[in-house]
Amino acid sequence: MPTLNVSTNVPVDAVVASDILKDCTRIVAKIIGKPESYVMILINGGVPIAFAGSEEPAAYGEVISIGGLGPSVNAKLSSALAEILEAKLSVDSSRFYIKFYDVQRSFFGFNGSTF
Repeated sequence: MPTLNVSTNVPVDAVVASDILKDCTRIVAKIIGKPESYVMILINGGVPIAFAGSEEPAAYGEVISIGGLGPSVNAKLSSALAEILEAKLSVDSSRFYIKFYDVQRSFFGFNGSTF
């Protein structure tokens, strides 16, 4: 159910992507309180992005979940994900936006149906 989609202007090779996928899966599951078996992470590297008129390393992310999100959880996720992006891709936390979506079960499809 929880899905994290991150786009960055930093090129991401397979080794770095694998590390980010593993780290983000663990963090998202832990902070939201959902099993890792339901977490999906997408990394889109090398995407043209300008932030504040600069093409320095930057990223945009979206977290979508059926429940589990809220002000304190979102703040923890934002901090933890920014740390991963800074460590793995050199994206400063001041150059990373993240949008949170708490969706109803009927708005999330899985296995040919909705939850």
